[in-house]
Amino acid sequence: MSKAISQVPIAINEPVKAYAKGSNEAEALIATYKEMWGKQVEVPMIIGGKEVKTDNKVEINSPQDHHHNLGFYHKGDMSHVDDAINAALVAKAKWNALGWEQRASIFLKAADLIAGPYRNKLNAATMIGQSKNVHQAEIDSACEFIDFLRFNVEFMTEMYSEQPVSDNGIWNRVEYRPLEGFCFAVTPFNFTAISGNLPSCMAMMGNVVVWKPSDKQIYSAKVIMEVFKEAGLPDGVINMIFTDGKETAEKVLAHPDFAGLHFTGSTKVFQGMWKMIGDNIHNYKSYPRIVGETGGKDFVMVHPSADIKAVATALVRGAFEYQGQKCSAASRAYVPKSLWNEVKASMESQINTIKVGSPEDPSNFVNAVIDQNSFEKCKGYIERAKASADAEVIIGGQYDDSKGWFVHPTVIEAKNPQYESMIEEIFGPILTVYVYEDEKWAETLKLVNETSPYSLTGSIFAQCRYAIDEAYKALENASGNFYINDKPTGAVVGQQPFGGSRASGTNDKAGSKMNLLRWVSVRSIKETFVPPTDYKYPYLG
Repeated sequence: MSKAISQVPIAINEPVKAYAKGSNEAEALIATYKEMWGKQVEVPMIIGGKEVKTDNKVEINSPQDHHHNLGFYHKGDMSHVDDAINAALVAKAKWNALGWEQRASIFLKAADLIAGPYRNKLNAATMIGQSKNVHQAEIDSACEFIDFLRFNVEFMTEMYSEQPVSDNGIWNRVEYRPLEGFCFAVTPFNFTAISGNLPSCMAMMGNVVVWKPSDKQIYSAKVIMEVFKEAGLPDGVINMIFTDGKETAEKVLAHPDFAGLHFTGSTKVFQGMWKMIGDNIHNYKSYPRIVGETGGKDFVMVHPSADIKAVATALVRGAFEYQGQKCSAASRAYVPKSLWNEVKASMESQINTIKVGSPEDPSNFVNAVIDQNSFEKCKGYIERAKASADAEVIIGGQYDDSKGWFVHPTVIEAKNPQYESMIEEIFGPILTVYVYEDEKWAETLKLVNETSPYSLTGSIFAQCRYAIDEAYKALENASGNFYINDKPTGAVVGQQPFGGSRASGTNDKAGSKMNLLRWVSVRSIKETFVPPTDYKYPYLG
């Protein structure tokens, strides 16, 4: 038991390394990349702290070279899901009983391991397995993941310190218990930080977790588990499985001890899992917590008073960084006719300088999309736009799958604001622009709000403060993260809590205390020092 009220280190956002050409840090990272690229990796599941291998070995390939065999992972079956649940439940009592300072120490150590000896390895694994360039890997798998770990520790201690008032003769307090049962984390391919945060933030609050990472993120998931192991995370607290998604969900969500779902992925999958939870609600010991972030169709709304170069740069960065495979990527833009020619020229000038290729060359701004399905999806949108009377490919439109899944930055001009690529989530390097008449500003704000079922991120560009205020109010429910004169990507832990509503999720704000509150069950305690000894109140005389 603790004999002190401990103060944790103050959380500060991890500085982003520049990786300037020829710098020691850039050369060290690329050397690590090349070394890992040249080795065969074997990735077992981790259940109860033990490596679990199977006869079902699945080859791991890289998006930038789908002919190159990186190694393989061991795919499991439903018996391994059972084993993971049981391992979590076995670990639960001891983990629950551990003091919060001990839990904090584990994850603070994990942050320092990533900041130091594991930085290049985790970044390189992300570059190789998820085709992120040097900068995108650094801001994700290093900095954002470190920030999640450090700030979540700070948020946890702030939460624990929030206590009710007490009256004369009584002491009121609350404790923030872990959920009763086990939690399930389902994580995406596109952010290593999200994949590490979803299971770890639940574990930090005293929960035990079954974690199913995306099969496209297995290489960096392996490194995450190595970090947790070295940081001292006890066996069975987080169990990593590689199993069929639908079958796993059906088994996990039918278990009476299922206590919470932390999900990032597609809207369709999340809604299906929510329905499963509803169908099984009578089986559970407690009502499960459901937290999900499920994508977006993120907008940039441009006012006639906007700065043209700022708009063009925000669109290029917001739409094409990490090949548009961010839930927050700029995917649809509304530009006034008076600015369009200059915005288009500035965008085209910038896009023409973008290099496309492997992350091994740090000068490549755009890399490969994640897999063949993504490539074919992007190709379909491009070809349909080329053939459509309602749209025109005005910049880019090239693609090549001969070696890797490469789609070049593409801009579509939609003549119809309801054209498919203005509405549907693509998750690729494709931006669609609708040019509106300047005098239809207010009408277009309504169009922005009503076009998409999603509500994740969005931007307004304007120099006129009245226009900013008008958009701020008109688009109140159109995004969970709203940016003024900035691209709609790049939320920083502790600065811009991230999440959206409508079809974009439950808006429980990763990178904030709000999210951690979902993974605790509060118990209120009232202690009376001198209790009454007679039932009669004064009014009875």
